[in-house]
Parts: sequence; C-alpha cells; structure tokens
Amino acid sequence: MRIALTHNIQLGDSEEEAEFDRPETIAALSDALRSLGHEVFPVEVSGPASHTVARIEAIAPDLVFNTAEGRRGRLREAFFPALFEQLGLAYTGSDAYACALTLDKHLSKRVVVERGVPIARGVFVNTANAARGLDLRFPVIIKPNYEGSSKGITGDSIVERSAELVPRVRDLLARYPDGVLIEEFIVGRDVTVPFLEGVKGSADGVLSPAEYVFPGEGDERTIYDYSLKQGDFDAVKVRVPARLSDSLRERIADVSRRVIKALSVRDLARLDFRVTPADELYFLEVNALPSLEPGASLYESARLAGLETTASVLDAVVRSALSRRGINPRSGKRRARAEPLRVGLIHNVRRAPAPGEDPQAQAEFDSPKTIQIIGEAIESLGHVVVPLEATAELLTRLPAARIDVAFNIAEGIRGRSREAQVPAVLEMLGIPYTGSDPTALSLTLDKGLAKRVVALAGVDTPEFIVMKTGRERLPAGLRFPAVVKPVAEGSSKGIDRASVVTDEASLRARVEDRLTRYRQPVLVEQFLPGREFTVGVLGDKRPRVLPPMEIVFLDKTAEHPVYTYDDKFDDEIQVRYEAPAAITPALRRALEQAARRSFVALGCRDVARIDFRLDAEGRVHFIECNPLPGLTPGFSDLCKITAGAGMEHRTLIGEILAPALRRRKLARRQESTKESTKEPTKS
Repeated sequence: MRIALTHNIQLGDSEEEAEFDRPETIAALSDALRSLGHEVFPVEVSGPASHTVARIEAIAPDLVFNTAEGRRGRLREAFFPALFEQLGLAYTGSDAYACALTLDKHLSKRVVVERGVPIARGVFVNTANAARGLDLRFPVIIKPNYEGSSKGITGDSIVERSAELVPRVRDLLARYPDGVLIEEFIVGRDVTVPFLEGVKGSADGVLSPAEYVFPGEGDERTIYDYSLKQGDFDAVKVRVPARLSDSLRERIADVSRRVIKALSVRDLARLDFRVTPADELYFLEVNALPSLEPGASLYESARLAGLETTASVLDAVVRSALSRRGINPRSGKRRARAEPLRVGLIHNVRRAPAPGEDPQAQAEFDSPKTIQIIGEAIESLGHVVVPLEATAELLTRLPAARIDVAFNIAEGIRGRSREAQVPAVLEMLGIPYTGSDPTALSLTLDKGLAKRVVALAGVDTPEFIVMKTGRERLPAGLRFPAVVKPVAEGSSKGIDRASVVTDEASLRARVEDRLTRYRQPVLVEQFLPGREFTVGVLGDKRPRVLPPMEIVFLDKTAEHPVYTYDDKFDDEIQVRYEAPAAITPALRRALEQAARRSFVALGCRDVARIDFRLDAEGRVHFIECNPLPGLTPGFSDLCKITAGAGMEHRTLIGEILAPALRRRKLARRQESTKESTKEPTKS
C-alpha cells in the first residue's frame, strides 16, 4: 500500500514544538512501515495547507498514517483529520470531532463524567478574576486546557493556598490565553492506559496499564511536569505492568472503555489517570495522538499483548483504520489513480572536461548518478520519467517527448541569462515546469541586481559595487576587507582564499584577474566577519522556510574565512555543516524573515537556497540566492538542510514537483472553462 506519513518535525527544544516528532522517530516509523511491505512517503505538514494538499494529491496514498499535531489553535489536532475527510482519504487515528474533544480537557471531562467516570473537581477559567473565591479544596493544580506534553506544567503548577491562585493563573493565562483548568490536586501515582484498537484478543483494545516511575520514587506529590517530559529522557521510567491490585486493574480497564466510547476515540490513544494510596481512581485526560517514540508506553504495553516490535504495533493501527472503512489490506483494493504523468527531467550532464577547458566550467552541472537518483525519486511518486539533456537539440526533442510537466534542473550553457533558457522554451511551448520563471532566474544569477532588489524589500546586504573594467571608483561606504567574486556564477566558482582583499591595490589586481578568467563583471562587496548561514525555501504563493544551516569554518587561524569552491568540491575538509543550526529563536526568526522576503522580492517559486552572513553586530545580511540549488543527496547544501529537518530526499523532490503539478491542474481547468464558455460559431 502507498502510505503518506503526515507529521510535524521537532527541530528544536522550544515549547512550541514539544508535541512534534523528532526526525529519528519519523525515520523509525517509516522504516517499520516499509518493513511491512508498504510504500511510505513522509509528509511534513508545517507549511501552508495548500502545499500539504498538493503533496498528498501527488502521492495519491491508499492510507494516511497521521501523527500531525498541528501548529496553533484549539482545533489544531482536528485540522488534518478534517482535511483528510474532505479529500476522501482513509487515515489512521480518531476523527476531527474526537481530536477536538480530547484536546479540550475540561469539555472531555464533562462528557465522560456522564458515563460514571470519576474526575477531580475543577473549573475552567479564561480570566484571572474568574479564579477568585472558588469552591475547591486546596492544594489545586493549574494547567493549560488545550495543551499536551505537559506544556505549561511546572513545579509552580501546584498551588497550596487560595491567596496564591489568582497571580499564578494570571501568569499562566499570559502564556496560554485560550484558557486554564483549575482542579483539586490528587495525591497519588500517574498511571497510563494505552489503547490499540487493532490488537486481537484484547479487551476492546485496552492494553495493560503502565506506570510512570519518577526520580525519588515514593513521593506521591510528584507530577509529570514539562521539565521531566522534555528534559532528561531517562529520568522517568515506564513500568509495565503497573503495580495495581486485581480489582483496580479491572476497574481501570472498565473506566477506560467508557472513556474511549464516550469520546469516540479510534485506532490508538493513551489515557492518563491518577491513583491515590487508597486505590481511588481519577481520570485526567486522553491523548488521541499518543507518542510513538521508542520506549513509549504504547509499545511497552503492546509487548504484553504479543506485539514485540514497532512494526507489529503500526500494523495493528493500519489494520484497524482499514477495517472500519471496509478495506481488506490483502485484497489489493487501492484508491483510483489517474494515469501516470510523463515528467521530463531536464538537465545538464557533468562530463570530464575537454582538453583546455576550465575545470570549473561544469561545476554546476549534475553527475549521471545525481540525475538517476532524482529520476528514481520522481518515479517513486508514480510518474514516468523522460530524461532530456538541455543541449541545442532540446528545442526539437521536446515536442516529440510528449511530457506533461518538466522537472527542471538545467543550468544552461552560456550567457548571463543561461539559467532562464530552458524555462523560456518551456513557456513558449506551454509546458508547466518546476522552479522559478525566466525573469527570476535571470535576476538571481546577477548577484548585483539581486542585491539591489532585496535591499528595496528591506533586507540588509553588504556594501558592494559591480566592476566591469576594474577602474571604477570605489563607493565611499565600502570598507576593507572586501570579497571579490564573479557576478554571475554559482557553486562558489571564482572564490578562493585570495578572494578576500585588504586594500585597494590588491582589490584592483584581483578584479583584473577575475575579469580575465571569467569574462564577466565582478562583484566587490564588504567582508562581514560574522557567522554564515544558508536557508532553504520551498513553496509558491506562501513559501515555507526550512531551518537554517550554518557553515562552520574549521580553520580558526584564518583571519577572513569564506566559503570557497574548494570547500565544496575538494576532499580536504575546511568546513563543517550544522543542520539545523544551533541559534537563538531571535536569530532564527531574523533569518526566516530575511529568507522569505528575499524569495518573494526576487520572484522565486517552488525552491531556492539563500545565503546570509552576519555582520559584527550579529545583523543578518543577504549574500545571494540560488533558485536552482543542487539536489545531490549528502552533498548539496539544500539536501543537507532537508536531511537535518528530517525530510527524505524523495520527499524533497515531491515538494518541488507538487506546485508545478498544481499549476498544470489549474491551467487545464482554466482551459476547460474557457472552452465551455466559448460561443458557438455560426454556420
């Protein structure tokens, strides 16, 4: 079966991403599903919803295995199940109603209490004043009503006296304005009951209860707060089975079944309870999107039910989701798929340099191996690949190739608009294609013009001048040291250790050398001493910025380090790549904002990689934009960025292709509408 694995990736330790899955978890889930014989397509959903829809429609999955939490709002966990329903897709897990209900702790408790489920007395408040004069027994515990993963729960969450309550609630509402739950605190132990509907022979999917064992076991006032859940993963142990009496075990199973039925939970979940020293049982909450990280209580309890591996647990989830939709996984029944599209993979092949040819001349071209890998990725998405080399014969070959859409990685052969040549031909022939249009590709190849455009968009760029003769007067604002580079080259061609100059004489000598060798104008820009980053951007109308990657220079003796051609292509390692970069939230926001503004200002679409450098004060400055970034796994900067973000190479290719498929679909619809409204001709 074709399975789309929808998820949010956790790339940092911010509380905003606390409920997201780590890249290692998504990799483990993908491997487990593939071991069951499925085709798996990981889909990270943090970008625009339209982008997610395009990706899923391009995959045409038989099933969506959903772990996506959503990013914001009280209905965030319900958003993707609702979307899958509208798209007519089978998916794992609870529906939108159940996801919305279980995320609302207060409302879900009001529902289950009618089924005889015991809960602690409590109230929901969304103003601090509403916390005054409550008829509750202290101590109480306060927590965000619409959060999971213990977000907002700290050592201060237990309030001992009524006089302390209002200030604590006010502080918590400042961070979680949607509302706070105040409950009488239950002294006791945390017990969790995993639910796996597809387990054969279990009591309606209710598995053996597990127990959390905290550091300093025996303190019954310990709570599973955010620092314990997100800090030291080894600090809290999962004990399976929990130490419960037979009668309590039967009671907790019965209560769990009532909760599951009342809240319409399906396939998998985790139910949390508090058990007092007197074996009193209190329901806390349900997580309809439980953790699937290695060591999670779901796996530990499933072992007691005979499911020894991650794959066997996921198989139970898949079978449960298919069963309730009447789909037999062995019947071969699949969603109806359209005829495969013919995708023209238009490229330039890197070959051994001819005698006397500049060894850097083909640096931006792709190796046969890279072209093969990209083609295989496109084929894995269900398309037919038609390889087309971007030579002069392309004009005659394209009509005969009968392609539906082009995946363009061609750099062009010569000239300052070489990257625009293939897209211009495709537009002339009415063939949709991936990547930016001819205007954007011509603009970004000229580093000087690109800098002027992004500067007008409010993005800082170093002081610079474009020199055509080497005799131009230097601008008053240009300070030394300065960097000298060809104005219209990529892959750091023309950049080496001698590219940084420290006085006017050496600058003019270097400019003369570059003019002679590259036969094009030369860009001279002020050298910035700060850190260097490159940022990937994917998408079209609402671009999605990927986590920045830092280029870390290893030679600490270098006074003016720059990212050179040799750094990219020689075996001697002079740089280290940190993806994602270890940066502050403020710097991350600044880089993301600069990347998005630059992408939009330059008219880019689908994909680009944008380079930035910090000045001495740590301000972000635009260096250049590459809208045709390399796509070689493990080598190209964009592939390092996406790998660090937990995105498989095949997924990256699908992300780039999806907007072009959407444009093709829109064009065909518009053409169809135009034909249907055309007035009939008179005979």
